[in-house]
Amino acid sequence: MKRSSKTENSSKTPKKKIFGEKGTIRSYVWTYFMFFTLFILILIWLFQYILLDNYYQSAKVRDITKSANQIINAYGTAAQNKTNRMIAFDNNFCIVITDEMGNPLIIENNLGAFSFLSSDIQNNYSMSIFKLKTELNKSGEGYITKTYKNPDFESREIFYCTKIYEDGASQQAYLFIESSIEPIDSTVSIIREQLIYITIILFELAFIVTMFISSRVSRPIVEITKTAKKFGEGDYDVDFVGEGYLEIEELATVLNSAKDEIRKIEDLRKDLIANISHDLRTPLTMVKAYAEMIRDLSGDNPVKRGEHIQVIIDEADRLSNLVNNLLELSKLQSGNMELDIKNFSIVDKLSDCMTRYSLLIEQNGYDIKYEPDDDRIISADPEKLDQVIYNFINNAVNYTGDEKVIRIRQINLENAVRIEVSDNGKGISKELLPKVFDRYYRDAKYKRDVVGTGLGLSICKEILKCHKFAFGVQSEEGKGSTFWFEAPYVKPQADNKAAQMLENRLSLSGNQDDK
Repeated sequence: MKRSSKTENSSKTPKKKIFGEKGTIRSYVWTYFMFFTLFILILIWLFQYILLDNYYQSAKVRDITKSANQIINAYGTAAQNKTNRMIAFDNNFCIVITDEMGNPLIIENNLGAFSFLSSDIQNNYSMSIFKLKTELNKSGEGYITKTYKNPDFESREIFYCTKIYEDGASQQAYLFIESSIEPIDSTVSIIREQLIYITIILFELAFIVTMFISSRVSRPIVEITKTAKKFGEGDYDVDFVGEGYLEIEELATVLNSAKDEIRKIEDLRKDLIANISHDLRTPLTMVKAYAEMIRDLSGDNPVKRGEHIQVIIDEADRLSNLVNNLLELSKLQSGNMELDIKNFSIVDKLSDCMTRYSLLIEQNGYDIKYEPDDDRIISADPEKLDQVIYNFINNAVNYTGDEKVIRIRQINLENAVRIEVSDNGKGISKELLPKVFDRYYRDAKYKRDVVGTGLGLSICKEILKCHKFAFGVQSEEGKGSTFWFEAPYVKPQADNKAAQMLENRLSLSGNQDDK
C-alpha cells in the first residue's frame, strides 16, 4: 500500500517547464522574441548566401526565356533587327538565329571575344550550335539550357536553345542565346560582411525591444498580482486596475466583480453567523433556565413542572426547526434535493392550504381570504410548493398591519398562473427589496410578531429556482407587500390524463350549479 501511494504522489509531481521551474511572462516573451529574431537571421543567411548562386542562375534562365519570347514574336517583322539589338545590348547577350543546317541568319553579339557562339560561327561551323540543336531535338522540350565554364576567364556561360517554328513549317529556324553568368563571389563577400553587421545590430535591437515589450506586457499583470495578494489577505477595499491592453482590462473587470461578490458572501457569512448565534443562544438560554427552575423550584410542583417542561419542549422544537431549515436550504443550494414533479390542480392546492389557517382566523381575528380564478393544472413538486405557499402566508401573518388583512389571489395569465400573497403591513423600502429573499435578513425597523427561523423566504427562493418559476416581491412603504410566483400551465397534449381530470371536474362542478 505504501508503494502505491508513492507511485500516486510521484505521478502528481509537476513537470519541469522549458524555461525553468518558474518561468515568468517576461522571460517567456524575451526568449520567444529572441528565437524569432534568430530564425529570421537564419533565413536571411540561407537565402542570401548559401542559396544565392542557385537562385541567381534560376533568375537568369527566367530572364533569357522572357527575352527569347520577345525575339520570337518579332522574328520575320520589320522590328526584328531593332528588337534583337536592344535585347542583346540591355542584357549583354549573344543572339544567333540559324536555319536547320546551322547556317547563321541573324547574329547580334554583345559579348565580343567572350562569345563561344560567335567564335564558332567565324570558323564557318559551330560545334556548340550543333550540340545544342541535337539535344533540343532529342529532349522534346520547348527549350533547353546548358551551363559551361570558360577556363580562359574563369567565368561561366549559359546557353539557351529553342525552335522558332514548329515541325512541319515551311522554314525551320533555331534561336540560340548565350549569356555570361557574372561571378558573384565579390557580391557574396559583401553580403556576408553586411549580414554580420546586420546580425549584431538585430540582436542588440531585439534585446532592447524585447526587454521593453516584456516589461510592458508583464507590468499590469504584476500590478494585478500585487492587488490580488492584498485581496487574499482580506483587504476588500482594493481595486483591480488593468491598463495597457484589452485582455488585462477585461481581467481586472472580472476580478472586481468577483471581489464584490466575495465581499457580499463574506458580509452574508458574518450576518449568518451572528443570526445563527442569536437564534441558538435564545432557546438554549431558555432551556437551561427552565431546567434550573425545575431543579430548584418546581420539581415537586406538578403544575409548574409541566409548564416549565413544555417551555423546554417548545424551545427544543424551535432549535430542531432551525437545524432542519438550514439542512434543507443547504440541499437546495447544492442541487442535491430531488423534486417529485406531479401534475395537480392549483385551486385544490390553495383551497387545501387555506383549511390550515381556519384556527388562526377564528382565534386571532385574521382576515385571510383566497380569491380564486378558473382552475388550471400545473406541474410541480406538491410538498415543496406547499412550503412556498405556507412561507408566503406566514410571512404575511408576521408582517401584516393591525387590521390583519391577508389576500391570496390566483390570476390566470396567458401561459401561467400567478399566485400572489398580499398583506396590509408597513411595507418594504425600495432599497431593501433586493434583500428580502436573503437568509436571515430582517429589517431592523420592523420586528416580527411571530418568531421564525429567518430562513423561510430563502427556502422559497431556492425551491422556485429549482422549479424555474418566476417569482418576486412588490411593496410600497405604508401600503403593504405582495409576494408572488408564476407556474406555467400543463399543456393538454402533454398530459391528456391531467387535462381530462380537470375537464371532468369542471363539468361536474357545472352540473352541481345547475341543480
